[in-house]
Amino acid sequence: MTDTVVETTEQSDKPTAIPHWIAGARREGTGRTAPVYNPALGTVVSEVGLASSEEMSEAIASANAVFPAWRDLSIAKRQSIMFRFRELIVQRKDELATIVTREHGKVHSDALGEIARGIEVAELATAFPLLTKGEYSENASTGVDVYSLRQPLGVVGIISPFNFPAMIPLWFAPVALAAGNVVVIKPSEKDPSSAVFIAELFKEAGLPDGVLTVVHGDKEAVDTLLTHPDVQAISFVGSTPIAEYVYRTGSEHGKRVQALGGAKNHMLVLPDADLDVTADAAVNAGFGSAGERCMAISVVVAVDSIADELAAKIKEKMGAIRTGDGTRDNDMGPLITGQHRDKVVGYIQTAADDGADVLVDGRDPEVDGDPNGFWLKPTLIDKVPTDSTAYKEEIFGPVLSIVRVASYEEGLELINANQYGNGTAIFTNDGGAARRFQNEVQVGMVGINVPIPVPVGYHSFGGWKRSIFGQGKAYGKHAFDFYTREKVVTSRWLDPSHGGLNLGFPQHD
Repeated sequence: MTDTVVETTEQSDKPTAIPHWIAGARREGTGRTAPVYNPALGTVVSEVGLASSEEMSEAIASANAVFPAWRDLSIAKRQSIMFRFRELIVQRKDELATIVTREHGKVHSDALGEIARGIEVAELATAFPLLTKGEYSENASTGVDVYSLRQPLGVVGIISPFNFPAMIPLWFAPVALAAGNVVVIKPSEKDPSSAVFIAELFKEAGLPDGVLTVVHGDKEAVDTLLTHPDVQAISFVGSTPIAEYVYRTGSEHGKRVQALGGAKNHMLVLPDADLDVTADAAVNAGFGSAGERCMAISVVVAVDSIADELAAKIKEKMGAIRTGDGTRDNDMGPLITGQHRDKVVGYIQTAADDGADVLVDGRDPEVDGDPNGFWLKPTLIDKVPTDSTAYKEEIFGPVLSIVRVASYEEGLELINANQYGNGTAIFTNDGGAARRFQNEVQVGMVGINVPIPVPVGYHSFGGWKRSIFGQGKAYGKHAFDFYTREKVVTSRWLDPSHGGLNLGFPQHD
């Protein structure tokens, strides 16, 4: 295996170029570039090429050329590659976590957690012979057998976000590959190296050249994936406006599209909940990965009678969070860019201007890290008005809001009225209330005393409403259905005595 793509150091005069991965080898870009930062230092550590439409089209053509051979490779050989890949990524997860920390900024332990959730899906992919096999009906009509086949689509595009640069490629690529497709990944240009590392591991596992391609880029590369006639399906994770664009554009060009969008996840807290456990959960779910999670809890919906006590407990527990460089012994790292940090800061000011109480203000941080990093410490805002943009829009940062309601019914109504339906949670010791909530709430993923209800790999991930667009959810059985299409065969083997004309519609007898 070649050396990892992030061996450059800050002492280098010229940032190292992060290559594409095409036809089983690194390939340097030929045109525009973008800087890649270490968010904990605020400095450029590498640069990434931004593929032109022509470069992207060449990469797609390279992948498409090897599709027939990969599709026709035996199940046994494909499965052995998936098993080998799983072993390699388990062995080298610490290296991958170091890459994630370097380019995204999340602390090393959080990066390892991200990879562990990705490995779950790589493990699921090893079971593809069971999940892609068809069905057989013998003698459906006299001497007639009917059976189904599930076959791959061809070239599949994966557009990955910055917040989980390892996990999201691992959620999609192993399943698509195991099902017999060839894959082109367009990772975020903000932290692109993880995808190349994963591609190198697949090559070491025995994946034939060209079956997995990584091409870096911006909107020009994305638009080529969405419109190219050889691309059959698109998997996307990102903000809702872009998810809508990806879904609309890809669908207009005849592609299957699954586009997972944004979120505004609520945690409803009833008066009978254990408030110490609830406060811990709110802090963990609100500030892990600096709040840059589509499954982060961003709004605590507290029934009035316990709201003051819960707010005080959350504030107290926030004092123990160590913010700083992810390579050190800290709990929370920086945000991905200075621009994004400033956008999140703007939401805090908006909430204050709209009458909310800023109980913990992270805008003037003292951190364990370089002062030039993109820092924002955990922030707690109480009594946030529901007509404030700080409540209505996805903040995607370490900002936890508290909204007060009079009852379970008012809290449920508030959650159901939200435009997003990705994840939610209820904290209570009342089994009846929990069962009622799971039935009545209009959200795709529900936690009962679990603050981040991300399903395990053999279930499926995906929300409702404006949190998802298109066909199918991520991983689980849904993913194998998305990456394959069914063919049904009706078969009769006639002996020589059968024959003659019959122009009637075939009937079963």
